[in-house]
Amino acid sequence: MKKIALLGAGGKMGVRLATNLQGSPYEVMHVEPTEAGRTRLKEKTGLDCVDGDNALADADAVLMAVPDRLIGKIAHTFIEKVKPGTAIIMLDAAAPHAGELPKREDVTYFVTHPCHPPIFNDEVTEAAKNDFFGGVHAKQHIVCALMQGPDEHYAQCEQIARTIYKPVMRAHRCTVEQIAIMEPALAETIGATLCLALREATDEAVRRGVPRQAATDFLLGHLTIELAIAFEIFPEGKFSDGALYAIDQARPQIFREGWLERIFDPKAVQRSVEEICNPPKAA
Repeated sequence: MKKIALLGAGGKMGVRLATNLQGSPYEVMHVEPTEAGRTRLKEKTGLDCVDGDNALADADAVLMAVPDRLIGKIAHTFIEKVKPGTAIIMLDAAAPHAGELPKREDVTYFVTHPCHPPIFNDEVTEAAKNDFFGGVHAKQHIVCALMQGPDEHYAQCEQIARTIYKPVMRAHRCTVEQIAIMEPALAETIGATLCLALREATDEAVRRGVPRQAATDFLLGHLTIELAIAFEIFPEGKFSDGALYAIDQARPQIFREGWLERIFDPKAVQRSVEEICNPPKAA
């Protein structure tokens, strides 16, 4: 795979990918429907856009840097324009797992997503330490899934994924369903919700008189050691007897019994990705 059509090249993610693809072995054809996006890409990278239909017809791989909820809808608009054997590379598993992709058996569907830079890392530069999203200075892991297509396409698509998300450490081969379990269920439904709960708890401590900086420093510092123990990154570390007692007392007050089963139920994951693609209208 040498020729890549980058759809949405002028968007926030598109500019990131276009930047990382510069200087790579790939011939990249940048496609952007909006004038504002074309201008943004030019200002950020110096790159120009090309005609979309010609790019799609000539591409070995189509890289979709478009909003998650639009992946399926946009794929339907161009699927008949690509040649057999083209790899369609998507950056999110919601639309593929929700059944939003068009049926065409002679193309490859590949899903990849960044893990983002890990909390526990070996970065030493300020630029890398402050690259929270990843893909610029900080190293990160990625996940990949070959949804359909010849197995030899996996390595070629993974190489493209390693380029757009660089610098990359581990690339984990998963299924589309497994990526959907990790996002939204694991990383967003649970991870992001618990992060916001920690913020709300900090705000409550502040409301009760604790200086904000003290509360923030105290919690974030404790989270370092607590996460290291919980994820066995610090295997010799142990929670104190007092902490274990507090955990036992807190669990039934904070979590309803069966919460993990409810979140990870395949029907719940399916419903979540379907609602990402087709958000329910507000009552």
